[in-house]
Amino acid sequence: MPLSAAVISGVQKLVLYETRARYFLVGSNHAQTKHRVLKIDRTEPKDLAIIDDKHVYNQQEMRELLGRLDLGNRTKMGQKGSSGLSRAVSAYGIVGFVRFLEGYYLVLITKRRKMADIGGHSIYKIEDTNMIYIPNDSVRVTHPDEARYVRIFQNVDLSSNFYFSYSYDLSHSLQYNLTLLHSPCDPGTVEEVHTRSSRQQDSFDIFEDEGLPTQVFHGLQSEPYAKYVWNGKLLERVKDTVHPDWLMYIIHGFCGQSKLLIYGRPVHVTLIARRSSKFAGTRFLKRGANCEGDVANEVETEQIIHDASVMSFTAGSYSSYVQVRGSVPLYWSQDISTMMPKPPIRLDQADPYAHVAALHFDQMLQRFGSPIIILNLVKKREKRKHEKILSEELFPAVINLNQFLPPEHCIDYIAWDMARYTKSKLYNVLDRLSMIAENVVKRTGFFINRSDFFCHTLRPDERWGDLGGSLTSSGRVQTGVLRTNCVDCLDRTNTAQFMVGKCALAYQLYALGMIDKPKLQFDTDCVRLFEELYEDHGDTLSLQYGGSQLVHRVKTYRKIAPWTQHSKDIMQTLSRYYSNAFSDADRQDAINLFLQVYQPSESKPHLWELPTDFYLHQRNSMALTHDRRSYTYWWSEGILSYLPLPYDEVPCEENMKKVGVRRVNRYDESIDTYTEFFKPYELTSFDDTFCIAMTNSARELMPKTVGVDPSPFTVRKPEETGKSAVIGAKSSKEETVVQRKTAASAPPPPSEEQISSSSEDDSEDDRDDDGSVSQRSTPVKLLTESGESVRTQEDFLQQSMRETYGLNLAALPAEEDMLIYERFAYLGQNQHKLERTEPSVLENAINVVPVSCFTTDSIYEVSSPQVDRDNREVFEGHVLTGLGQVRSLCREDILMYREYIKNRYM
Repeated sequence: MPLSAAVISGVQKLVLYETRARYFLVGSNHAQTKHRVLKIDRTEPKDLAIIDDKHVYNQQEMRELLGRLDLGNRTKMGQKGSSGLSRAVSAYGIVGFVRFLEGYYLVLITKRRKMADIGGHSIYKIEDTNMIYIPNDSVRVTHPDEARYVRIFQNVDLSSNFYFSYSYDLSHSLQYNLTLLHSPCDPGTVEEVHTRSSRQQDSFDIFEDEGLPTQVFHGLQSEPYAKYVWNGKLLERVKDTVHPDWLMYIIHGFCGQSKLLIYGRPVHVTLIARRSSKFAGTRFLKRGANCEGDVANEVETEQIIHDASVMSFTAGSYSSYVQVRGSVPLYWSQDISTMMPKPPIRLDQADPYAHVAALHFDQMLQRFGSPIIILNLVKKREKRKHEKILSEELFPAVINLNQFLPPEHCIDYIAWDMARYTKSKLYNVLDRLSMIAENVVKRTGFFINRSDFFCHTLRPDERWGDLGGSLTSSGRVQTGVLRTNCVDCLDRTNTAQFMVGKCALAYQLYALGMIDKPKLQFDTDCVRLFEELYEDHGDTLSLQYGGSQLVHRVKTYRKIAPWTQHSKDIMQTLSRYYSNAFSDADRQDAINLFLQVYQPSESKPHLWELPTDFYLHQRNSMALTHDRRSYTYWWSEGILSYLPLPYDEVPCEENMKKVGVRRVNRYDESIDTYTEFFKPYELTSFDDTFCIAMTNSARELMPKTVGVDPSPFTVRKPEETGKSAVIGAKSSKEETVVQRKTAASAPPPPSEEQISSSSEDDSEDDRDDDGSVSQRSTPVKLLTESGESVRTQEDFLQQSMRETYGLNLAALPAEEDMLIYERFAYLGQNQHKLERTEPSVLENAINVVPVSCFTTDSIYEVSSPQVDRDNREVFEGHVLTGLGQVRSLCREDILMYREYIKNRYM
C-alpha cells in the first residue's frame, strides 16, 4: 500500500490585480513555481460572480498572461488615467466573502506571524487583514446602514488569536491527523494526479527514456471539523466553485509553543486551544447550551509533545493529550439588566429527559469516544442558592442518560467544590487536583505514534500498567476525554486543566523516554515552562469570553502568590465587570455578524434593533423540528458499536467520504514537507528563524550560575531561576527561606478568595458555612528569641554556602575523599617523570580502571579511530571530484537531479 502524506496548499501567496471590470486574484505556492487565477466580476452590484481558471500556470506563462491583461485593458494613448492592470494588494490567504446590504467584500490576510511548528507544518497567526469592496463605484448601489454593518463586522479583531496553516488541519487533533495517515485508502476513490502537466512540453526531457520507477504517495486532504472553523460561512458561497487550494480555514483560540531542552535534546511543547464557533459569544450573554447541544465557551485544549530532532510525522515521535471545557449543558442564563456584579442564575426551560445534555454528550462520544469524564467545580454549599442550582440539574441529567448506556461506557461525574477547598486551612487544593488528574489520565490514556519505546521495560513504573486508552499497531490512542466546567469556565477551570495537563505531560515524557518515571515536580524548569504556557492560554481565553485576564492563577491556588498580585486581581475583576456591563453587547453583535448567525437583509430588522439574539441561536424557537430524537436511544447511529474508540476516527465508509485522496509522486511539491519547511530556494538568516526565537527552557528558565544541574527536571529555588521570580514582598533572604518552608501549609491571604463579589470563586453567602474557613490569614511568624535567631542565621549561612559552592566549606572533607585527592595529587606531581617507554610507572602511581576502548590509553598517545568503508568512499569521492574525476551517478542522485530540472526549468 502506498504511503500517505498531508497535502500542502498550492496557494500561499496572493496578489490582487485590479481593472475597471474585474479583479484578478493570482495565487502561487511558496516557491512561486505554480500559479492559479481567480477572476472576480466587478460589474455585478449585489451578486458574487467568480470564475476559477482551472489551469496551473508556470512563472513564464503567468508573466505573459498578466502582460496581455495589462495591454488589453489600457486606455488610449492620449487619454489620462492609469494603466490597464494595477496591483492592488499582496496577501497570504482568503478569509472569505461577506455581504451586508450592498455588494460583496473580499477579506484578505495581509500580515502573518509564525507561532508554532509541528512536524514541519507551520502554524501562523493572523496579524492584519484587508477588507476590499468588490463592485466598481459606477455600479455601486449605496445604502445608509452599510457603513454601520462594516464597523460591527470589523469589531471582530482578526489580528487577535486567529490561526491557520497551509498543510496541517488545525480543526482536528493530532491524533485524528496522524490516524488518518495510517488509514487504508480505497483505490476506487483515488484521484489520479500526474506530476507532469497535461499540456505538451516543448522542451526535451533528458530522463524520458530512462524508465526509472517513481514511488507513489497518497496525498490526503480531509474536511475540517465545522464546529471549530470560524470562516466556514464566509467561504460557503465559493466552496463548490473554486479549487480546494483557495480554501483556507481559520480557528480562534490560542496557540503557543516552547522548547524544552533536555541536555541539548530539543523537545517542543505545543498548546493549541480551539474555540467553538457554535453558540459563541461573551460571558453573561452566552450561558448554558442551545437546542442543538452546543454549549457556551466550549474550548478544546490539546497539548502536543514531540522530539524536535526528527521532523517527519512517520519517523518522528509525537504525543498529544486533549481535554475540553464548556458551560454546563442546560438551558440557563443570567439576567444582566439589573447591573449586579453576580446576576442570579435562572433555568430558562424545563428539560426532564435531559434532551439538550444528550445532544451535547452525543457530540462528545462521536469525537472523543468513551469514557466522558465530567469534572464539575461549582459550589455545593451556599446560604443563598446560586451556583448550586446548576449541580442540582446536571447530576440528575447524567444519571438519566447513563441508565441507557452500557455500564463500561457510562459518563463519569466528579463534583468537587474547589472554592471551598481553597478557603480551608486543612486541605491542599493542588494535591486534591493531582489525585483527580492521575485517575483521569489513567482512564483516558493519551496518544503516542510510536510503539517501540521500552521505557516501561527498562525503567518500569507501577502506574504504567494501569494506563487506559487503546493500543494500536502504531502506538497508543486516547479514548475518552475530561470535560471541566465551573460557572464561567475561566479561573478554576484553567487551574484544574493545568494540573491534568501536568500529569499527562509526565506520562508523555515518560513514554517518549525523556524521564525515568511519570512524575513531575513543581519549581522545575519543565513545569515552569508548562505553567507559563497555560497561564498565557488561560489569559487569552479569559479575554475572549470574560473581557479580562485570569483573576486567580496557579500561584494563587499554591498560596505562594506575591502580595502585589492582589491589586492586579482587583484590577482584573474591575476590568471584567466593565467589559461585561458596557462592551459585551457590541462584541456579541460582531460575533453574530462574523459567524453569519445573523445575515442582514432589507426585509428584516437590523441587528442593533433586535431585543435579543435568543432566536438566532435557538433554531427550534422559529420552526418545529420534524424528527424528534429518542429519549432512550439518545446517541447517533453507529457510535456505540465502535466505543471506546471515537467514531470520527474509525476508517468506515462514511468517514472516508470526507477525505480527498490523490496519487502523487514522492517528490511532488504538494506533499514535500522538507522543501516547504526548510525552503532551500530562499536565503534566510539563521537568527531570524522561528526555532531560535521561541521560548527556550535553557535560555529563559535555567539558572545562569556555573555548576548547577542543567536538567529541566531538577527542582529549583525561586532565586535560582533564570527569570526573577519573586515569591513575596519580603526583602531579606531569611524571610524568603521561611516563607518557602511554610508555603505549602500556610492559609491563603484574604483577598485570594474575597477580592470582589464579581469574581467567580467567591461568594458572600458561604463565608460562614464552615468553621475551618479563616476570615483573616495568619501571618508567618519569624523566630525572634536570641538563641534561636543566632542558630537560624548560622543555618542560613551554611545553606547559602551550600547553594553557591555545592558543599559546606566550614565542614572538613571526609577521610575517604582526602585519600582520593592525595592519590590524584601524587599522580599529578609525578606525571612529568613518566617516559613513554615505561608504562609500568603509571600503573605503580595509581591503579586506574581503563574506561576507553582504545588499545593505547595514556596522556601521551591514543590509537587512531577506525574509519569504515562507506565514509572512506565518501571522502575519496570528494577528493576525486576536486581533481575533476566525477563518479557515475547512482539511482537516487538521478531521481533528485530529475526533480530539480523539472521544478527549475520545466
